[in-house]
Amino acid sequence: MRQAGSVASLQDAAEALGASLPPLMVRAERLASAVSLGMHGRRKAGIGQSFWQFHHYRPGDPANAIDWRQSAKSQHLYVREREWEAAQSVWLWRDGSPTMRYSSGGESKIDRASLLALALGVLLVRGGERIALFGEREAPANSRAAYRRIGYALCERAPADDAVPPERPLPRNAQFVWFGDFLAPLGEIETAIRRMTRRNAGGRLVHIVDPAEEDFPYAGRTRFESVKGSANRILGRAESVAGEYRARFKAHGEAVALLARKRGWNYLVHRTDRSPQTALAALYADLGGGQRLRN
Repeated sequence: MRQAGSVASLQDAAEALGASLPPLMVRAERLASAVSLGMHGRRKAGIGQSFWQFHHYRPGDPANAIDWRQSAKSQHLYVREREWEAAQSVWLWRDGSPTMRYSSGGESKIDRASLLALALGVLLVRGGERIALFGEREAPANSRAAYRRIGYALCERAPADDAVPPERPLPRNAQFVWFGDFLAPLGEIETAIRRMTRRNAGGRLVHIVDPAEEDFPYAGRTRFESVKGSANRILGRAESVAGEYRARFKAHGEAVALLARKRGWNYLVHRTDRSPQTALAALYADLGGGQRLRN
């Protein structure tokens, strides 16, 4: 039996955790609530006990799947489909590299990635899924405490500088969602994806892009500095390299998308000057078997 002191200290720790989260947590929960209106969960037909829907009998359907009571009400044969109930874990990971801290004036890439990751966690928990932050010690769980822990890790701890996920094992058949700007060398990204898919993990790459990175709106004499401040370059007429830069940026994004598709993963692009609600809805629908979307 717990002693009163230990219970009190646990409660104090929980309250302190809650007090440290309001900005990100409130935004994530509001965003998740806006997206969840009118959307269905991730239910699928498959092995389970809960009824999902009927469909007309099709060649190849097993005879013992026919629902004779429903079929007797019409001139058609109906098959009863059951809801897919195999519990899966969804692992979230956010790139914490220095390039993610860039912002051309709006929200930084790392802040938008944190918001989307946490809001997705809220939606998944509400839909009955187990979630965890990849690289953390906590096992996947389906609870408000699970996404509160993720929120704490994303907004309170100093992010690691890793541009690719750490070398840690994933459970078999897990789902992995990677939020980042994917400016790391393509070889490193490919190696990380290959490592994740060794245990049949499914995955999504959510490419966070600042509008200035894609549009290159600079003209005239412009000074460019590296995110670490270790190098800089001054261009007398920045517009003279705009076309070449845009082409290279587009080619890099297409190469990342190809790496994902080669492993059966999906790829979503999201610009920080666009609605996070639209991006979250597209990502959540994709996890439920929806179409690939560009946001």
